[in-house]
Amino acid sequence: MDQAYVIILFLFVLFALLGSGVWVGLALVGVAYVGMELFASGPTGDRMATTIWSASSSWTLTALPLFIWMGEILFRTRLSQDMFRGLAPWMARLPGGLVHTNIVGCTVFAAVSGSSAATLTTVGKMSIPELRKREYPEHMVIGTLAGAATLGLMIPPSLTLIVYGVSINESIIKLFFAGIVPGLVLASMFMAYVGIYSTVAGDWKPVKEAAMSFGEKMKNSKFLIPVMCLITVVIGSMFLGFATATEAAAIGVIGALVLASVQGSLNWGTFAESLMGATRTSAMIALILAGAAFLSLAMGFTGLPRGLADAIAQWELSRFELLMVLLVFYIVLGCFLDGISSVVLTMAIVEPMVREAGIDMIWFGIFIVVVVEMAQITPPIGFNLFVLQGMTDHEMGYIARAAIPMFLIMVLMVFVLIVFPDIATWLPENVRQGPNA
Repeated sequence: MDQAYVIILFLFVLFALLGSGVWVGLALVGVAYVGMELFASGPTGDRMATTIWSASSSWTLTALPLFIWMGEILFRTRLSQDMFRGLAPWMARLPGGLVHTNIVGCTVFAAVSGSSAATLTTVGKMSIPELRKREYPEHMVIGTLAGAATLGLMIPPSLTLIVYGVSINESIIKLFFAGIVPGLVLASMFMAYVGIYSTVAGDWKPVKEAAMSFGEKMKNSKFLIPVMCLITVVIGSMFLGFATATEAAAIGVIGALVLASVQGSLNWGTFAESLMGATRTSAMIALILAGAAFLSLAMGFTGLPRGLADAIAQWELSRFELLMVLLVFYIVLGCFLDGISSVVLTMAIVEPMVREAGIDMIWFGIFIVVVVEMAQITPPIGFNLFVLQGMTDHEMGYIARAAIPMFLIMVLMVFVLIVFPDIATWLPENVRQGPNA
């Protein structure tokens, strides 16, 4: 069968299933099943069971539910209020004032959450009421929060990087370290935009904060100590080679439980809620990964991935041109799918052509994360937009417009990565690797 017809068939079945409201994971299984029945001989059910079991029993994958659980525990503590109290005195005198607490708060919480949604909800509950009370421009409050919350996808522990690493069988720890510097660079670009806008905009007239002495600022900073200690232990254990990603995740869960207990916010109710929240999220991602693994097998029987890779090779695209094609492709795909679904759905086709082009797969993982971050703030499926709509009661169109500058900054970040690839590759190439990293 001609490959064009194969593509049309797969896309028709996929969008028919997704359009009917079927879960993404089950839609992937359905597409793969059709492909196996048409292009492979032998018992499809046996192959499906074997493939799904192999994909679901990966030891590396155990880091995923543990990091999710750590974020769920911290989400239910008084961490958000403490973070604002600790950050606000240091942000107030910067150009842009307390709007920077959105960005810095998201950056800090991303390092203990790994989830964009958890980062957005936690920091949003902390900052939106306080910034509104101080009369900061609403579109800046909403826009910076929508954009900065996507840092949860890049700064380790990143759930998207774990899924990407499992999909291409790459070191999770290397991917984590690759995300640190780009994540901080992107956060700095967000902060620079806030500083510039606050200087030139006519609607920037917030209530001024009372002056605080250096000693008072240091006193308030004590509220940041617990979360900073947890970040140091989790990331430091991997950086020094003492723990794998999975072991560091277990350490993080224990640390989060201890932190919640010391705060007095750990009881049976919060424990059960955090555990069930982590279970639901982990089950959703595991189903998507299992479906994607089966789809990858079916794709192999059709010869589609290699055929597309060969076709693109015949176009003789340069490395830059290939990346631009993929940038546009993932931006369009992100309008309809969340980041994790976009990654697992396309890796079977994209990976061969990227390797053929000689692109470093660790670097490409960060490229992918930056691009799928955009999916979080692009309508109609941008998840961060839905979360913010529920938190602020604004219309979706208003929130999407407020997030446009953040989207453009992420596009700029893609070109920064292309021009300066070392910001993603230097750290993973020069850190000590733990066992079974």
